[in-house]
Amino acid sequence: MDALDSKLIEIFDGKLVRKDLLQRIKKGTNVPTFVLEFLLARYCASDDEDEIHAGLEAVLETLSDNYVRPDESNAAQSKVATKGKHSFIDKVHVRYVESQRRHWASLENFNSQKIAIGEKFYKENKRLLEGGIWAEVKLAYNEVDEDDYAFYIESLRPIQLSRFDFNEYKDGRALMTRDEWMDAILRSVGLEASKLTPRVKFHFLLRLAPLVEANFNFIELGPRGTGKSYFYSEFSPYSTLISGGQATVATLFYNKNRKETGLVGHWDTIAFDEVGNMKVKDPDVIQILKDFMANGRFSRGKEVIADASTAFVGNLDLSVNQVVNSSKYDLFQPLPKEFDLAVMDRFYAYLPGWEMPKNSSEYLTSNYGFITDYLAEAFHHQLKSVNVYEMVNKRIKLGRAIEGRDEKGIKKTVCAFIKMLHPHGQCSDEEFEQYVEYAVECRRRVKEQMNKRKPDDEFANIDLSYINSKGEEIIVRCPESIGALATLQPSRAVSEDESETTDVPLNESGSSVTDVPLEPAIVAELKEQHYTINYDSTGYSYESIITSYLKGAKSVVIEDPYIRAKHQLNNFVRFCEAVIKQPSIDKITLITSYDDHTDVKEMAEALQDLQQSLLELDVKLDVQVNENLHDREIRIDNGWTVKIGRGLDFFQKPESWFGVGVNDLLLRKCLETKVDIFKH
Repeated sequence: MDALDSKLIEIFDGKLVRKDLLQRIKKGTNVPTFVLEFLLARYCASDDEDEIHAGLEAVLETLSDNYVRPDESNAAQSKVATKGKHSFIDKVHVRYVESQRRHWASLENFNSQKIAIGEKFYKENKRLLEGGIWAEVKLAYNEVDEDDYAFYIESLRPIQLSRFDFNEYKDGRALMTRDEWMDAILRSVGLEASKLTPRVKFHFLLRLAPLVEANFNFIELGPRGTGKSYFYSEFSPYSTLISGGQATVATLFYNKNRKETGLVGHWDTIAFDEVGNMKVKDPDVIQILKDFMANGRFSRGKEVIADASTAFVGNLDLSVNQVVNSSKYDLFQPLPKEFDLAVMDRFYAYLPGWEMPKNSSEYLTSNYGFITDYLAEAFHHQLKSVNVYEMVNKRIKLGRAIEGRDEKGIKKTVCAFIKMLHPHGQCSDEEFEQYVEYAVECRRRVKEQMNKRKPDDEFANIDLSYINSKGEEIIVRCPESIGALATLQPSRAVSEDESETTDVPLNESGSSVTDVPLEPAIVAELKEQHYTINYDSTGYSYESIITSYLKGAKSVVIEDPYIRAKHQLNNFVRFCEAVIKQPSIDKITLITSYDDHTDVKEMAEALQDLQQSLLELDVKLDVQVNENLHDREIRIDNGWTVKIGRGLDFFQKPESWFGVGVNDLLLRKCLETKVDIFKH
């Protein structure tokens, strides 16, 4: 122990854990840090080595007995069925199934999607319904044969502090210096502060800003392997990490069919990992994102106000020197093409990820730090209940080049540092000016890159400054761009003589692309088609047949009497996947039938699961049964009709489920059928 350890134990006894213990059990498990520390705090709350050793054994035994790895789900289910009940540590989700008018729970690693749960559990823990929470949960086996479920939740205890005293937290901070407190926070996230420079310490703290300041928009781009996503996936149970994939309005903001607010209403921080891979199929996502980033509210049938902060993290594939000295590249290069200047202008702070140290054991601490969950509770309380913006607004003095969004971004960044480092409210002028200077730099980095992209002078005021306590105006610069004229004085619109020479477009990796075809100036008009798909032919899929005819459509009706067998139901799922790639589609209607040989229960359950899945994407599936149905056709509400003679079932059954064409329908052999596409 060092002096800081002794001081922390004296002030915050019972709220601390030795961070090297976490590293000793972290390897080999995929359990979040706050879950492991929850167990360490229970079994290793001592400085006696023998007790710590016994405690570690107890933690490992608990994990062995109660934590289920995904490949052990069947054994776990058998254990509950055999013993009658058993406790697990797992992430619990609850979903509402509209067709059954009831809630079902699922455990992430237990691998059961239909666990009965009492109303009190999800009413007391709202986040069960959106994203799920880690918990100690006791599952019991249901002996009643008439019930349609095998397991139910007997008890549930979220893995979080049962109570948090913010006044005690503030009083403890008042007994420490600013630098001691900063080092304590860094040790709490596992870093040895003595190995870090003051500037890098500020960088790590900035990663935490979205967890403590409401509606804070943060971006960090840099090399791989610097731990960008760790803070949002492991540090706090109040943040959620979205790893690539599609971002939809229903998931992020508001699901009109369910009349439920999305992730922004349930989490303190929503972090987008690998932001360069983010897919935006619905243009409404970007517009609503702009509204939400600007003022924490948006309208989608109803006005929604939420406190969630946004963090965007991703990788830079080029060296920073190459970027700042190039007229072609900028430091926003990895962002999706849908992220225009209006989105970028809403970033309050750009953390220079290229200055962060690579993940290495030499930076890990073996000293004491706060139990991760304790610090996360403090930050959650401050985000929801503490507002220092007015205090910062009265105290800060900014230069003439500062414009509207610059001012807000700088002040919000300073607010985050005040909350993290001065929860007791006392901050010296020298400390305050350090935060202001750092905040101005982080906002200037955003401004410089926008100025580089904009062909006019809209963002040309990049010499952001502040007025210090002596009345001096201090212009703040970004270290990476000092002397880089391509960034500080970017070239503007070219003359007519030069207009034929344009910058080479970039691909996702940042390298130039010379073979990207330009979009045609005239889009070919859609025409009626009548053709035959021959036996054994390939190159056909639902997308290839129907996609181009979905433009502007909102609903699709499919009549097909043969959506009943398992492979036919699977075909219908693939058809739905093809249709919803058109972002305007919000309703699919299936009209089908069944006969005496149909397993109606299996058919109904499959369609209900699909219905629920589509609801998550804000698409409604309406299923109707017509016993007299014989024809097969697809009607699109923009006037087009598609008739496939065999309906959706025109693919041959694969000779082997491990052959080419099993997953990619374009490679699957077809049966012979006619296709007619015409407009009413």
